[in-house]
Amino acid sequence: MSAFAANSVLNRLGVARYGMDPMDFAAIRVAAGGLMLWVLVGLRGMARPPLWSGRRIGGTVCLAGYMVGFSWAYLSLDAGIGALILFGVIQVVIFGWSVAAGQAVPSRRWLGAVVAFGGLCVLLWPSGAQALPWGGATAMIIAGIAWAGYTLLGRGEPDALGASAANFLLCLPLVLLALLVSDAGQLSVAGVVTAAIAGAVTSGLGYALWYHILPQIATTLAGIAQLSVPVLTVAAGALLLAEPVTARLIVAGMLVLGGIAIALPARR
Repeated sequence: MSAFAANSVLNRLGVARYGMDPMDFAAIRVAAGGLMLWVLVGLRGMARPPLWSGRRIGGTVCLAGYMVGFSWAYLSLDAGIGALILFGVIQVVIFGWSVAAGQAVPSRRWLGAVVAFGGLCVLLWPSGAQALPWGGATAMIIAGIAWAGYTLLGRGEPDALGASAANFLLCLPLVLLALLVSDAGQLSVAGVVTAAIAGAVTSGLGYALWYHILPQIATTLAGIAQLSVPVLTVAAGALLLAEPVTARLIVAGMLVLGGIAIALPARR
């Protein structure tokens, strides 16, 4: 979750501070992530992961849908409402899939999800009335569905590193295609370096670690844990970007982390 939060901070730096176009940032991010993962696949000395399979196609489409939808959405959405839509959709899809698959979801996990998402609303709910740009909202809904699908597919991956490497490699042409139909932005050295770090470290390695962890935890718990990402992002912004720490942030953080604690399995 810290890697996911760092992705948001680096994205904010690259796009807002260094003036990169979101799709340029996404393309460099995917390319750097794929390069990092394939170097590691080569160093481990095992057979290369298969590129063409049903699971690989699904993972590629979901990763590309998330990257492109996320980038396009923030061209018109505020950060707060965008995160609310994204993580709300992720929760609905993951919990809906778990119920449809006949998985038993303990009542404490339902309660934890409600409390944690309530804390997220406290943190991110926009003040005052504002029109919701439906194009951006639709793109973020697509991104949320895609990331939930990427998470669900990861539960059955026997090779987390190889699967992630293949997903990034096959995702790159789709992101580049989306880049061709978007407006070109300016490229700066600082922005490119930021995007490369986001791709190689917090995306490439972070997503591979996520795929390694997913088979070891319950599906719904994986969904709830991700609600901590906006809180970690805001906290990192306060520490690294000198953004203000407010009472609203403290209360929201306590609610989100408290909800996650409620959802965790009881241990003797």
